[in-house]
Amino acid sequence: MNKEPITVVGLEKLKSELNELKNVKRPQIVAAIAEARSHGDLKENAEYHAAKEQQAQAESRVIEINDIIARANVIDITKIENNGNVIFGTTVTVQDLEINKKKTYKIVGKDEADISKNLIYFKSPIGKSLIGKTVEEIVAVETPSGEKKFEILNIQYI
Repeated sequence: MNKEPITVVGLEKLKSELNELKNVKRPQIVAAIAEARSHGDLKENAEYHAAKEQQAQAESRVIEINDIIARANVIDITKIENNGNVIFGTTVTVQDLEINKKKTYKIVGKDEADISKNLIYFKSPIGKSLIGKTVEEIVAVETPSGEKKFEILNIQYI
């Protein structure tokens, strides 16, 4: 079983989602199934089939979250010595040298990554390029749209 790195915040979000699924969603789905059953013939009961589908999706997600938590290697960035390098869990502010725009990314694990929230997977092209670098370094990143260059402006261990 491979351990996957995850931030403290990422683990807390997963635990919160698991709690919501088990204690809120499950009872709602069970109630919806019971309600749909009371309407009679299950073969042609769309409400019943929709509720059973929801149940399958919720149970699948519960299993997935339990697996992620079991494999989690929680990394608390606030307890790691700040040596000035970009590492897993750091928040990095970069300047896109092509369009002269600042961007801030947090380097996270696979299950936390969400580019719309500037959470990037440490094994992504940008993540891999930033790991190990320091402030004022120029980083070249191979992206599907070509090479991009960034200057690291700030690294935070938060």
